[in-house]
Amino acid sequence: MFLYDDLLKRAANNAPVKVGLIGAGKFGSMFLSQVPSTPGLEVRCIADLNPARARQTCLDVGWPEALVDTTQFFDDAVRMMETEDLDVVVEATGNPVVGVVHARTAIRNGHHIVMVNVEADVLAGALLAREAKAAGVVYSMAYGDQPALTCEMVDWARSTGFSVVAAGKGTKYLPSYHASTPDTVWDHYGLTAEQAAAAGMNSQMFNSFLDGTKSALEMAAIANATGLAAPDDGLLFPPAGMDDLAHILRPQSEGGQLQTKGQVEVVSSLERDGRPVFKDLRWGVYVVIEAPTVTGEGVDVGEGVGDGVGEGNSFLHFLFGCSLQFSSPLTQGLSLVRYLLQDLLLIKLHSSTGFLLPHGTRLCLGVGVGEFVTPSLSKILKARKHVTISIIFFVFTSFCFIAK
Repeated sequence: MFLYDDLLKRAANNAPVKVGLIGAGKFGSMFLSQVPSTPGLEVRCIADLNPARARQTCLDVGWPEALVDTTQFFDDAVRMMETEDLDVVVEATGNPVVGVVHARTAIRNGHHIVMVNVEADVLAGALLAREAKAAGVVYSMAYGDQPALTCEMVDWARSTGFSVVAAGKGTKYLPSYHASTPDTVWDHYGLTAEQAAAAGMNSQMFNSFLDGTKSALEMAAIANATGLAAPDDGLLFPPAGMDDLAHILRPQSEGGQLQTKGQVEVVSSLERDGRPVFKDLRWGVYVVIEAPTVTGEGVDVGEGVGDGVGEGNSFLHFLFGCSLQFSSPLTQGLSLVRYLLQDLLLIKLHSSTGFLLPHGTRLCLGVGVGEFVTPSLSKILKARKHVTISIIFFVFTSFCFIAK
């Protein structure tokens, strides 16, 4: 859990984590920007189809020339993995076919593999994970990217006794976006093709963010990793903000829009007429969970939600404002969600509040960058209506209590 301490020890012992990066594009460059300020981590080599461009990328994101000069650059990722002494390989090409080849090469050479390439993970992630386990190495998605954050929250919910109703992410979506192509995509981002090219932005990649392709791939990755179902008729992208998430993402038989309990879904930050959704989840991830409640007066949160089984359900959802810019130097297991949710919710909420919630109350917890509302806890106890508390803890954390 204390990864920073481990990194400091590695730095002090001159034994850094030795990383090889494959692909110095959009994600790769964001990872590289953090390397100079991360102790105990050494990107020993970088493989890219254009090594000169990769070298320039390192300079562009702030690497000192001395660090660039000590880094090996390759145009052949397989040769890099077969010849260099590495602990972990970060695969960030976005190409599913070569991503699988790279992962299997890393495993064969005894390297752990961090698969940023969600396209490759969807194609063969389960197989690669089995091969890695058999070889005694770790195959992992990239922590900080939306699929890994969602999977961690699903695991947290299940390990604390909750049933997962839905899990996924938020994005900006309208049905008309399906008609977008790499040739027309920049109109939606307010850019010209020339501006995008000057910034090194890939039109095919950014179009996949817009037209639903990337969302579908990421939901498939989450479904494969967690066992959650994929909807039979495809993703609905229902508009939903933080306050409505637990109401909309429940089965149709219970007044929601889901086909069934236990599935993945993406929510839109735009209403169908283009109006912005209030307190939207764009760039965030969530899980909606279900807990048994007792009948009668209420549930004593101080004793723990779900101590008895009754007629109603209490839904609890989490949002997490994820950012690829801050995701990958600690990608092999950083557990910020556990810090935020397990420590704050289980210890702080259960042991220190001890107030009663009426039967059927939906308890919602959200984590998102920029939540800045700070009414006092006493208002919750007095009013029992929608109130938000925010706590600054690595990122801004917001608690929402919505009385039925």
